[in-house]
Amino acid sequence: MGAAPPAIARLAGEEMPQPYRRLLVHDRDMTPTLEAAFGRPIHLRVMQQWTSGELLTRQVLLELDPEGIPVVFGAIRIHLDVFPLPAREEILQGRRPLGAILHQHRLAHQSRPQAFIRVEADGPISRALRGPSPGSLLYGRLNLLRSLQKETLAEILEILPALQEGGGQGLRIQSN
Repeated sequence: MGAAPPAIARLAGEEMPQPYRRLLVHDRDMTPTLEAAFGRPIHLRVMQQWTSGELLTRQVLLELDPEGIPVVFGAIRIHLDVFPLPAREEILQGRRPLGAILHQHRLAHQSRPQAFIRVEADGPISRALRGPSPGSLLYGRLNLLRSLQKETLAEILEILPALQEGGGQGLRIQSN
């Protein structure tokens, strides 16, 4: 997306510390997982967007309603040509997370994490997530969404902010 990537290390799922493991190491969509963890709806904020043919690439934030607190910094490549026209039009509007659109349009799909990662926050990530200082360790995953016919719907990088369960500093999630 025009910038050098931050320092990233691959982790095995079992190496992921809690509460990140609970939020990242699964084969579910991120939006409903985070809505359950925070107990609030999430909305999409598109930070940057590029289109090349049938490929839509975005840098995005998923934010908690109504405060706009960022809970995911991400990059997503969406393969528009595999979506029916109504879903495609909604994707292009950039108002709702892809997972919510897939659910609303009843588009059956599979979420397949490809890698779990530890990321050193850089300037753009720190500014987007409003908090972690550059060099702070954050966690995320690379995820692949596929239709039941094995067509690639989207490739997603999802990075979570600093999180805490219960007390302490950082964004707090509900304990399960």
